[in-house]
Amino acid sequence: MEPQHYNEASKHSCWQQAMQDELNALATNNTWTISSLPPDKTAIGCRWIYKIKYKSDGSIDKYKARLISKGYTQIEGLDFLDTFAPVAKLTTLRLLLALAAANNWPLT
Repeated sequence: MEPQHYNEASKHSCWQQAMQDELNALATNNTWTISSLPPDKTAIGCRWIYKIKYKSDGSIDKYKARLISKGYTQIEGLDFLDTFAPVAKLTTLRLLLALAAANNWPLT
């Protein structure tokens, strides 16, 4: 069974290894930098999500653990002002491709 809480997962070596693998991947990718917290602000917490990945025959492939932030605890206007999602609209992409074609610009 997939654990719902850290206390459950920490009792099993397979989940401990999955959590260590996730922490190693985050460190390798330089996911964060340690910095000082601004005055009158609180840090965002985090939690573990556990998932068992299965092979096509139904046997266990691997145990996967993800460390996620509790971004849902933030309050707009107090903890953040703007939101940004790096999503390109299809019309913007079409315009870029048309400009590249018209000007013989290389695309990669």
